[in-house]
Amino acid sequence: MIAGAWDKGEVDRLAACRVEDMQDGGMGSIRFVAPRQQKRRFGKSVAQAEYVDDDGVPVTIAFNLDEKGEPYELDFWRVDFSTLQSHPEPSELRLKT
Repeated sequence: MIAGAWDKGEVDRLAACRVEDMQDGGMGSIRFVAPRQQKRRFGKSVAQAEYVDDDGVPVTIAFNLDEKGEPYELDFWRVDFSTLQSHPEPSELRLKT
């Protein structure tokens, strides 16, 4: 998903990022931690995918950048706001355009 839109240096930089769980009621979202803890804001969503969780509930995933174009968060959203049951296998993802 990301590798098609970014060059190798950007993908390597993403792989080296630290992340922290977001307080989202157990839906599984993570926030990318900036090297310096400056204030950051959502910039834009650059990729989205969907899958069906183990209990049949649809899940949307969005990869978001901050206002400077740096990785900001990987946002999981279950349509019923309940706890995430499983992370998808790549073959289970359906990319949204």
